[in-house]
Amino acid sequence: MTDHRTRFLDAALRAEALRFGEFTLKSGRSSPYFFNAGRFDSGAALATLGRTYADAITSAGLEFDVLFGPAYKGIPLATALACAMAADGRDVPVAFNRKETKAHGEGGMLIGAPMAGQRVLIVDDVITAGTAIREALSLIREAGGVPAGIVIGLDRQEIVSEEDRRSAAQGVADEHGIPVIAVASLSDLLDFSAQRPELEGHRGALANYRQRFGATP
Repeated sequence: MTDHRTRFLDAALRAEALRFGEFTLKSGRSSPYFFNAGRFDSGAALATLGRTYADAITSAGLEFDVLFGPAYKGIPLATALACAMAADGRDVPVAFNRKETKAHGEGGMLIGAPMAGQRVLIVDDVITAGTAIREALSLIREAGGVPAGIVIGLDRQEIVSEEDRRSAAQGVADEHGIPVIAVASLSDLLDFSAQRPELEGHRGALANYRQRFGATP
């Protein structure tokens, strides 16, 4: 694993954003692990998270002009990423959306930097059904922006359904023709668990889950 993947998973453990046990997902599947980026709830935790996102993007070599954080979790993620990039000497504009249209003041659904004519990178935590990402893509295009890619924290790498053996991230990438970058993936988590003695007891359940629900590369 590259260093940003290890740092991301280590930070997720410390923040209890990554937990192990038995969790029922929206899909109805029983998962041996759960990721909740909302648990990165301190300045230090968000700074570490933003740094891992920045390093993943640098490693991927993706070009973009503006960061877009879908409400709600994408907003602090995009902000933390922008701060990490500013520390590297690149001042990147940030935009995000409201869940409801504001009828007073400046109004509208969008806040922050204009996106017209700009290459826009979406910043989020995970892709599950892909619904939130599709809404974000629609907002960006309506604002005149050009989607440049998507960066997420964790790619669960599991099938959408028995009929569709792609992961949700693969489905979005194929459907919209844009890259999806993950800071870390379930494969990385399996490797990481082998290096951490306290996680050894969860490795079998993770491997079984991957075998049953893992997407076709």
